[in-house]
Amino acid sequence: MATTAPTVNGRVIALAHYAARALLEGVLVSHGATFHQSVTLRAVVVAGESVGRDELVADVTGSLKTGEPVVRGAIEEMTAAKLLEADPAETSRMRLTDSGRDLYESTTAETAEISARLYAGIPDEDLAIAGRVLNLITERANAELAGA
Repeated sequence: MATTAPTVNGRVIALAHYAARALLEGVLVSHGATFHQSVTLRAVVVAGESVGRDELVADVTGSLKTGEPVVRGAIEEMTAAKLLEADPAETSRMRLTDSGRDLYESTTAETAEISARLYAGIPDEDLAIAGRVLNLITERANAELAGA
């Protein structure tokens, strides 16, 4: 009996997202971290290890589609937990502490192993197509949100 793949739609995308996110959150919980903290750590790393607080809030708010108070709360939690700190060279900027860097590196390594298993055997062409489609959907959704 042949199985046909479902057409991509919001439900299919959401099911894939939440299944993968559940795996990620399992890793994060084992390190005492949250999803919001993980996204925030990544944003600091991508910004080059030091980023303006307002820029960080805008980046994470845009990524998570959540309110600024939620993101500012995550930043405060991470500062209190000594994962983030004000950059001594410019206190309006945030940077990772050694503990924050260790957390980021260990959770990234663990989730990379999971991702390798999830993507194993999927042809590169299929991944490229999926990437283009998902990027286009993201662009369109962001445009809708900007117009709302």
